[in-house]
Amino acid sequence: MRLLGRAAIAAGVVALFTLAPVAVAHADSIRDAEYWLDEYGIRAAWQTTRGAGQVIAVIDTGVDPTVPELQGAVLPGADFSGEGDSKGWTPVGDSEEDRPHGTLVASMAAGRGTGPNEGMIGVAPEAKILPISIGFDGKSDSDDEIAAAVRFAVDHGATVINMSLTRNTLEWPRSWDDAFLYAMQHDVVIVAAAGNRASGTTVVGAPATMPGVLTVAGVDRNGQASVGASSQGITIGVAAPSEQLVGVAPGGVYLMWGGTSGAAPLVAGIVALVRASHPSLDANNVIERIVATAKDAGAPGQDALYGWGLVDAAAAVTSTSVPFVTTNPMGSLQDWVRLYRPTAAEPDPVPTPVEIEPSTPLVVAADPPSPTGRLLPSVTLLRTVGVGALAIALFVAGAIVIGAWAVRRAEAARRSR
Repeated sequence: MRLLGRAAIAAGVVALFTLAPVAVAHADSIRDAEYWLDEYGIRAAWQTTRGAGQVIAVIDTGVDPTVPELQGAVLPGADFSGEGDSKGWTPVGDSEEDRPHGTLVASMAAGRGTGPNEGMIGVAPEAKILPISIGFDGKSDSDDEIAAAVRFAVDHGATVINMSLTRNTLEWPRSWDDAFLYAMQHDVVIVAAAGNRASGTTVVGAPATMPGVLTVAGVDRNGQASVGASSQGITIGVAAPSEQLVGVAPGGVYLMWGGTSGAAPLVAGIVALVRASHPSLDANNVIERIVATAKDAGAPGQDALYGWGLVDAAAAVTSTSVPFVTTNPMGSLQDWVRLYRPTAAEPDPVPTPVEIEPSTPLVVAADPPSPTGRLLPSVTLLRTVGVGALAIALFVAGAIVIGAWAVRRAEAARRSR
């Protein structure tokens, strides 16, 4: 993963070529390529809802509204990069890899197809896209742009925010504390990509390290943790496909691509389906439905590769056995800030870059991470998984109050019943 300014797109287009549509009895070649529609319960969820009334904010490189699959789906948004148009409709970025990114992401979340069985269709084809373009080229302060973008999304009706990007550091600036808390306090779900090992992100970086954010890891075509198109970390909530993806780029060009940048909008789309089918649920319970109904993979329970497992759209929408919760299952950002953030009089810490170990193999911890670490992970705790699990446990025991541990233990007991 390239570090562009202080934020980086969490995936690269791995193969740039146009897919020629081939007419067959039940779908064209593009629709056939969307294996996740059936394997992850999305078509089944459409029997209940297709996401009408939901707004998915895409904080990215802008979204081209003229793409056939996105016509009528893209709302007027905003540009905070200074390079695009005022509605977020002009793709921004210095490279051919960057500019299509936001449109690809939007097509995965809410593409509408070009006919009943033709063209690219997203997870929530009746949802709307709110495009918000930011800069990834280092010409401006992307930290401030992202904070402003999150607030704009909340103020303009977003019910879920997709962030297929990473700061490539474990830490995040204070401006993100305020902006992300603003979103959470206004009942908006934030979905973030975990990042990609092949691009240099071996463990998750902010915003995927932030408590309360639904972080998405990537898996291959067989549902196994992706070696190149995902990273690992104890803040991961669920996993979704990140390899052999198809999307629509500006101008209506179909591209094969990969990375958790594609996995995140699949989950953001599922969030839209859950919100549309359960309009009375708050953000905490929407996230709970998604993690509680995921199909366990890897080590039993939550682990650093799959989170709570492979996302299941149909179960998230239709399950009748998910209990009501009063707290965010991904933790409390407000509590984290209170416990770990320096006082306002002190300056922000200098960001610590993620240590890159390209040859590091995937590591699965023998036991699930501590539930207290999941609730209130410190920056140091977020750095280490797998082999360092013992060090994490010792740190957590000293850093987290025993009451928080008891709360998570009670929640675990509830889940096991």
